[in-house]
Amino acid sequence: MFIVRKFLVRKHERALLYKNGDFVRFLLPGEHYVLDPLKRMTVEVFNIAVPLFEHRLADFFLKEYAADVARLFTVVETGADEVATVYENGRFAGVIGPERRALYFKGIVDVTAEIVNIGVAFEVAPRIAKALVADVGKNRLRIDANAVYVREVPDAHVGVLYVNGKLVRELEAGLHVFWKVNRGIAVNIFDKRVQTLEVSGQEILTKDKVGLRINLTANYQFENVLTAVQAAKDPLDFLYKEIQFGLRAAVGTRTLDALLEDKVAIDRVVFDHVHGKFAELGIRVRGIGVKDIILPGDMKDILGKVVEAEKVAQANVIRRREETNATRSLLNTAKVMENNPTALRLKELEALEKVTEKIGTLSVYGGLDGVLNELVRIKR
Repeated sequence: MFIVRKFLVRKHERALLYKNGDFVRFLLPGEHYVLDPLKRMTVEVFNIAVPLFEHRLADFFLKEYAADVARLFTVVETGADEVATVYENGRFAGVIGPERRALYFKGIVDVTAEIVNIGVAFEVAPRIAKALVADVGKNRLRIDANAVYVREVPDAHVGVLYVNGKLVRELEAGLHVFWKVNRGIAVNIFDKRVQTLEVSGQEILTKDKVGLRINLTANYQFENVLTAVQAAKDPLDFLYKEIQFGLRAAVGTRTLDALLEDKVAIDRVVFDHVHGKFAELGIRVRGIGVKDIILPGDMKDILGKVVEAEKVAQANVIRRREETNATRSLLNTAKVMENNPTALRLKELEALEKVTEKIGTLSVYGGLDGVLNELVRIKR
């Protein structure tokens, strides 16, 4: 008995026909009648609205059924230093990595591809960089996320691009995406705004062998980042050490008294030590200032006693000066009263007033005249 089986392939579908698991042929849209008395025929159906064809037999089809593949699929193939950006109906859809091959169904979705030689141009074009980064995060691309290097340079910053350890160029603020395949890529970010460098806890001996601990602040700004990174492996570490050297030169050549009398001397010496040197390296040192000068405990006690003695001496001088002024004032008053009876009488009445202020009860003998003339009399 003959048994004919019907397989229906819809307009948005393509199918693969197998017999006992072996591929027979491709099936296009329509009704297909196959003689299959033993029911050994099977069909694998694909929706071509999803154009990417991922199949275990893809390489077999390319080799043995090249004509059918050319008719039914768009083939995208890349070399060792190439990637392909794929577009579906004109919209960016994904990336194919180096030495890869991909098949896309022809039909509903118009698939095109652009081959990029990443051996020469390893920076991703800006028009697809944002889409590429977004899709990597969503795992939508047919490429390992490690195949791209993504770095965003913030505003008021610059990036320095290294490829295989070699400095290539400076990057402006914005999103930068690079093909990382077959190469090592790194980007170091530098802030071009004014920044602060703290140099703390520097223990240094003065010229008279007094140990000080000094905290210092430096304000700096990168003006030419490429010059700085080419001149020094770590520009900020270099600046930190040079400030230390300048600080030792400023403190070690002065006595403690000299430093306390002229605290800004340290600022001037350290600034002069680093300013010109780092201007040539593309770093502008805008200012240096000492925050704290910390004395040892015993020296702090000694200085405290010195300051106390100085203040006591100043107080004694002021007190003697005031006593002298008071004595001189009394002498002048006495001379006035000696030659002026009226002034003398006013002084007597003033003394009487002061005496009576502190008396609760006053007994008067001799009448008012006795109070005014006999109770207080400076001169007879």
